[in-house]
Amino acid sequence: MAEYVIEGSRIDGIPDLYEELNRLFMTGEDWQLGASLDALDDLLHGGYGVHSQDAAVRVVWRDAAHSREALGIAETERWLRGKLAQPGTFHATGIRNQLDEMLAGTGKTYFELVLEVFADHPEVTLELG
Repeated sequence: MAEYVIEGSRIDGIPDLYEELNRLFMTGEDWQLGASLDALDDLLHGGYGVHSQDAAVRVVWRDAAHSREALGIAETERWLRGKLAQPGTFHATGIRNQLDEMLAGTGKTYFELVLEVFADHPEVTLELG
């Protein structure tokens, strides 16, 4: 089983997360993942990047507490408000609901959404450290 280590101390926002994922998984590719949960989901399915050669993968996320904070309420709000600022691109009502729930403490932060994406891939073991 291949092992990859996310250095959570390098993550201070959503763009940093994808920079770290590209550093780990996209070595040798002539393109990079965009900052998108769908892109992360596609990456974890395998088929490209270094994960294309491994049937099972273990990902260790060091300093996960730092990443949890960096990808928490403030960053999630910034991300959702950025989507709302692009009328016609995203489903505004759904985004507003997601934002309202998160601000009320009942919705998910970006960090929690990332964990859900990992959880949807049983061939990828995620260990938070």
